[in-house]
Amino acid sequence: MKIGVIDYGMGNLFSVEQALKRLDVEVVVSNSKTELETADAYVLPGVGAFPDAMKRLKETSLIDFIRNTKKPLLGICLGMQLMFEESDEVALTKGLGIFQGRIQRFEGVSRIPHMGWNDLTLQQTPKWLDRDNLPAARHVYFVHSFYASELDEKERVASADYEHIQVPGIVAKDNFTGMQFHPEKSGPFGMHLLTAWAEGVKEGVC
Repeated sequence: MKIGVIDYGMGNLFSVEQALKRLDVEVVVSNSKTELETADAYVLPGVGAFPDAMKRLKETSLIDFIRNTKKPLLGICLGMQLMFEESDEVALTKGLGIFQGRIQRFEGVSRIPHMGWNDLTLQQTPKWLDRDNLPAARHVYFVHSFYASELDEKERVASADYEHIQVPGIVAKDNFTGMQFHPEKSGPFGMHLLTAWAEGVKEGVC
């Protein structure tokens, strides 16, 4: 199996690539649609500001490629946020519009960013995740100042409570999945989720 990591110049590509290689899958890192089309699934990473990322996706002509793909796609951190309709980070910016909702800055909390380990609570179980075999410890590592709001609750898979704000940790719709945290940096449970998603790709359930 081959997974394409979408390289648009704003992602921690090395950590994602190494994590995927530990799952014994072939990895291609590219911004070439021709190269990416050889993959069975995609990962959209992201670190930085939402407007800059959307600008880079436009410059690399990858916006329609991502929106129109029928292959499984996993967005990580900023990559997840980009799949929503818009963000008010820096300036109001349109996103990919795959998920309903907007990205907004945390308000009324004691500290920004939301940074550190937090417990993930499942609201539903996607086909690629076996609820009966989940680890007891379900902490993942977050680093973000903005979060998804006004989303379709049917697309919320899991949340983390940050000072009474229910932060969407995992979202899913059709062939698209998003994780607000970095699974490759989230210890055993993060790697469990990444492994389960990759196995779901192999089994055709993502």
